[in-house]
Amino acid sequence: MNANLFDYINKYREIVHKEYNRYLEILDVPDQLKKSMLYSLDAGGKRLRPVLLIASFEAYATNNIQKVLSSAIALEMIHTYSLIHDDLPAMDDDDYRRGKLTNHKVFNEATAILAGDALLTYSFEIIANDPLLTDSEKVTIINMLAFCSGPKGMVGGQILDMEAEDNPVSLSEMEQIHALKTGELLKFAIYTGAYLGDATDVQLDYLKEFAYYLGLIFQVQDDILDVTGEQEKLGKPVGSDEGNMKSTYPKLLGLEGAIVQKEKYVELAKQALEKAGASDSNLMALTDYFSNRDY
Repeated sequence: MNANLFDYINKYREIVHKEYNRYLEILDVPDQLKKSMLYSLDAGGKRLRPVLLIASFEAYATNNIQKVLSSAIALEMIHTYSLIHDDLPAMDDDDYRRGKLTNHKVFNEATAILAGDALLTYSFEIIANDPLLTDSEKVTIINMLAFCSGPKGMVGGQILDMEAEDNPVSLSEMEQIHALKTGELLKFAIYTGAYLGDATDVQLDYLKEFAYYLGLIFQVQDDILDVTGEQEKLGKPVGSDEGNMKSTYPKLLGLEGAIVQKEKYVELAKQALEKAGASDSNLMALTDYFSNRDY
C-alpha cells in the first residue's frame, strides 16, 4: 500500500473511531450492554466500509465529510453487529476476532446477542437524528441500509453461506452468496457516499456494478488469506474456513484459480469505476488495496 493511501485510510479510521465513541458516550443504557457494544467496536478492524463511504462521497462532492459521518458510523455498527452474531456458537463458533476473544467469550452469549441487536437498531436512530440530512435523504439512506443488511442482503447471504457448508456449490452460486453476504454492505457504502455527493443516476448505476465486483474481490482475498495468511495479522486461526467446512474460492478453483478469478473481478470493477467517472478517485486505489491486503 502506498504511503498516501495508508495515511488516507488511517486519517478516516481515526475520525470514525472518535465519532462512534461519541455516539456511545451519550447512550444512557445499562453499563454491561454499553461495555459489550464498545468491546467489539473497539476490537480493531480496518474500518474499510466507512472509509469507502467517505471516499465515494469525496469522488463527487465539493463540501466536507460531516454530511456522511452518521451513515459511516451506522454502517460500521451494523458490520460489527454481524460479526458478533457470526462468532456465536450457533453460527461460526469462533473464540477469536481481530486477535481478541470474541464478545460472547468475554461477556456471555445472551449479552453478545443483545449487544449486536443494540448496534443494529441504534444505527438507524443515528441516521434518523442527523440534522445535516434532509428528511428525503434520511428515508433513502435508511431504506437502503435496511435492504442491504436485511433478508434480501447480508442476512440472506449469511444463511446461504451456512447452507453451503460441506455442500459443494458452483461459481455462480458462490458469487450469489458473497454478493449478498459481503457485497451488499459495500454497495451501501459506495452508493450512499456518492448519493450524498450528488452523483448522477447513471453514475450511481455504474457504482452499484463496481460495488458488486468489489465485494467479490474482498471475499476471494479473504478466502486466499485463510490459506496463505499469517494468524498474527489475521487475528484468527489460519484455516478456520476449512475447519468450519465453508465453501471457498480456493476449495472450488484451487489457490491459483482463485487468484486468477480475483484478477478478473479487479478488471471488471475498474471498468465500472471508469464508467462512473471516478477513475481518478481514491476508490481506484482502494480497489487495489482490497485485492492485495494481507489481513
